[in-house]
Amino acid sequence: MKASELRAKSTEELSKEMLELLRAQFGLRMQISTQQSTKVDQLGKVRRDIARVHTLISEKARQA
Repeated sequence: MKASELRAKSTEELSKEMLELLRAQFGLRMQISTQQSTKVDQLGKVRRDIARVHTLISEKARQA
């Protein structure tokens, strides 16, 4: 997910995106811990996306 795509979204949409990413992260962690998945790199991508969304939410809060 690109930051430019996220910047076009509202704060509410970013919050929803954050919730979806956190759920995806939890699911990936459970799959990796139970050895159902070997896609360890996906976890890193989701973590970076969570950080991007969190950064944009805080930027929009500072602007308001």
